[in-house]
Amino acid sequence: MKHAYLILAHNEFDVLNRLVESIDDVRNDIYIHFDAKVKELPNLAVKFAKLFILENRVDVKWGDVTVVEAELNLFEMASKNEAYQYYHLLSGVDMPLKSQDYIHEFFQANHGKEFIGFYTRDINEEIDRKVRRIHLFSSSFRSDAGLTNQLKRVIRAGVIKIQELTGFKRNKNVDFKKGTQWLSISDGLVKLILTKKNKILSTYKNSFCCDEIVVQTICWNSVFKNKVFDYKDEGKGCMREIRWENNVIIDWEIADFECLMHSDKLFARKFNAKSINVVDKILQHVQSNKA
Repeated sequence: MKHAYLILAHNEFDVLNRLVESIDDVRNDIYIHFDAKVKELPNLAVKFAKLFILENRVDVKWGDVTVVEAELNLFEMASKNEAYQYYHLLSGVDMPLKSQDYIHEFFQANHGKEFIGFYTRDINEEIDRKVRRIHLFSSSFRSDAGLTNQLKRVIRAGVIKIQELTGFKRNKNVDFKKGTQWLSISDGLVKLILTKKNKILSTYKNSFCCDEIVVQTICWNSVFKNKVFDYKDEGKGCMREIRWENNVIIDWEIADFECLMHSDKLFARKFNAKSINVVDKILQHVQSNKA
């Protein structure tokens, strides 16, 4: 069975070009959602995979449910086209660390497992803040510092404070879970998620960073809970190599190449055009089929 690579992209198209080249394989179909704010789409070419560019583009706002909406649109388009063995959700600044032969063999050997990272520390306070409180003006968490947006921030903070003082919480009966947005999941789980699309968009409206919560929560509260590859290690659970410092993802650089090559993970994020040389080295490595 084929794999679907689902990519959320909005910038760094030099990296995206190399990502597409690295997964260009007859066993793959590639689906890309470009943020609606992107005015000119990059020229992307494939030789072996099928490439689909979503026409139903979402104006994605950081921290808002629109991130999940774009993700769901990718799942929906791919699922309508074919029942894939696995759906890999990537950002446009990710790269595989292994060859396609290795990746396909890995997922065949672990067929039926769900590769979702779960955060292992206490998240109750964070869950209350992010999805049990109502966040007004959720589409402008990272808007510029104009007077209107400053006023929105003041009102939002005030409404949150009132909710905290009164003990207001919504979605009290939902057992929320959290982890990285980036994952590799089966057709069965994708179809389950899509049956809940409308409920997802309504439940997480006016929330904060729900893209790290939606899939983990659905999986945890379903039969797929027992199929998760690894609960104890978030990175291993999703097979992504991600470097964090003070809750910020740090871009990989050329000095990290050997570290990345010795990783047991399948994918890494994130990269930028300033360190395109490490991306080129990874591309050369995975295309040599030595990964």
